[in-house]
Amino acid sequence: MITTLKDNYDSTSLFLTLSAIFAFIWYAWIKPKNPKTSALPPGPMGLPLVGNLLSLDPEVPAYFASLAQTYGPIFKLKLGNRLGIVVTSPPLAREVLKENDVTFANRNPPDLVQNTEYGGPDIVWSPYGPEWRMLRKVCVLKMLSNTTLDSLYSLRRREVRKTASELYGRVGSPVEVGEQIFLTILNVITNMLWGGTLEGEERANLGVEFREVVTGTTELLGKPNISDFFPGLARFDLQGLKRQIDGLGWRLDHIFEKVISQRVKIEREGVNESNKDFLQFLLRLKDEEDSQTPLTMRHVKGILTDMVVGGSDTSSNAIEFAMAEIINQPEIMNKAQQELDSTVGKDNIVEESHIHKLPYLQAVMKETLRLHPTLPLLVPHCPSETCVIGGYTIPKGSQVFINVWAIHRDPSVWENPLTFDPGRFLNDNKYRDFSGNDFTYFPFGSGRRMCAGVAMAERMVVYSLATLLHSFNWELPYGEKLDLSEKFGIVLKMKTPLVAIPTPRLSDPTLYE
Repeated sequence: MITTLKDNYDSTSLFLTLSAIFAFIWYAWIKPKNPKTSALPPGPMGLPLVGNLLSLDPEVPAYFASLAQTYGPIFKLKLGNRLGIVVTSPPLAREVLKENDVTFANRNPPDLVQNTEYGGPDIVWSPYGPEWRMLRKVCVLKMLSNTTLDSLYSLRRREVRKTASELYGRVGSPVEVGEQIFLTILNVITNMLWGGTLEGEERANLGVEFREVVTGTTELLGKPNISDFFPGLARFDLQGLKRQIDGLGWRLDHIFEKVISQRVKIEREGVNESNKDFLQFLLRLKDEEDSQTPLTMRHVKGILTDMVVGGSDTSSNAIEFAMAEIINQPEIMNKAQQELDSTVGKDNIVEESHIHKLPYLQAVMKETLRLHPTLPLLVPHCPSETCVIGGYTIPKGSQVFINVWAIHRDPSVWENPLTFDPGRFLNDNKYRDFSGNDFTYFPFGSGRRMCAGVAMAERMVVYSLATLLHSFNWELPYGEKLDLSEKFGIVLKMKTPLVAIPTPRLSDPTLYE
């Protein structure tokens, strides 16, 4: 009898214990905790602790687009200890980036940015406030304004012409297009930043090192990091990502230290006023003591990092995608070259002043950024307070992803959205621009945190494309097939680098000198 009672007691205890555990899980993960949680957007059910992490697909924008088909244009994902909100429609993007611009102007930097010496306080990741406004003002007014860019045209021209000359020397041989353009844009940016501080072989070695650092940095920032989903584990660096980016950050800092020390030395010896550059301006601004938000050396390095990492990789990727799409459809190359021949002629070279007379080539760039936006999810936004979007509660501190990649491929907005067709920007969509005011097309984002380098990117992409297509015909190596597959990350790249063979098409060989 006593044994039977004991067995019944043990069975009852086990039942109550299991019931309590089940109830806890149900209340914690399934049943809403309070009225606010009940107003969260819909989304796939997650597992305890990990949430939806195990179901994430490496091709994140495409995966998010497929989830939107089930859960609607705004949905939630539980990413470990973090809540992610994904927006996949123009009206909701407008609510986030325009109607609630100030609330969503904040950023929640990934662990690799917050807890390493990589870069410094910068435009991309700094929280919205006086420091960020000071940094953006410095860059936009002093380096990226149309006035400044106009004054530096000769610099861009020299580097683009140098690339044309190098390609002429490799006529008939396969060329890795993305790498060639990356080095061209990098030379333009570093010339703008610190002019002729480094020359000759030292400058060439610098280009190679920057290529390795920039590529490595963007790849690491695009990898899923356990430390972002479970901040309490960050100190253990379980994937070794912090160690890797610390190594890249050290190399980048070493380059900046070398350039800055040489610039300071030149300043002490008496600067040549005819050779001013952006670094010189930053170092002088740093020494001003009357500023309410002083510029520090960490700010200087953060700005330099933004310009080098952000400016070179994104523009070169866009040009590589454009060239791949053009080579894939020879009729597009013919149209672009006919426009160039009628505007520039085969006995002349392309100048930036020709760009506004090349509507078809501008349409090629717009279509490239529609189909292959360089930041497919933009940089995630982080609301500074709890707010309501699309009738749903978006909690303070959540990560908000705007799926530009999916919006640009929405069949309810775009006819034949998966077809590369520049002509669409010559007809009904010709007034779509990069201002961020049209939420069916905003490859550079919108609102306060939209890309500060739009004017620079627009000039470099169109001018580089014009030069490549005007100076050369392009074809794939014999027997090769073009792979337009995308490699997703924080920056969109071609999964297989474009390799193509140039052949000259200008009438006079001296035009390549």
